[in-house]
Amino acid sequence: MKVKKTRSAGGVVINEYDEVIVVSQKGKSWSLPKGHLDNNENELEAAIREIYEESGVKELNFLKLLGSYERYGMSNRLEFKKITFFLFKTSKQDLNPVDIDNPEAIWVHKDKVSKILTNPKDRKFFLSILEEI
Repeated sequence: MKVKKTRSAGGVVINEYDEVIVVSQKGKSWSLPKGHLDNNENELEAAIREIYEESGVKELNFLKLLGSYERYGMSNRLEFKKITFFLFKTSKQDLNPVDIDNPEAIWVHKDKVSKILTNPKDRKFFLSILEEI
């Protein structure tokens, strides 16, 4: 079987209490809000859309590009994706996901996020950017 290469984008969204949004992916794993790019979307546009779909947060202040890394999909070893993350700040506290496949979003203090993320590559990336947020 051929491995499919895809692109995803997402955001590290932080609030005034140094908490970061962490989302449930299909009720099976925890990650930062992220997802595949739609047609004609760039990484930043996809990140903003995915944050909204998975957390309900629209009020975002873009701060900077955090970087990219690659890994296999959680449920599909035939998908190898490049994930690009951006840093955002928000004053919004209420989290209300609109994506029925990703029904839960929580605020987690930035020092505890890496302990909650399910995928080891997601944890490694988050730890590598922790001092930047």
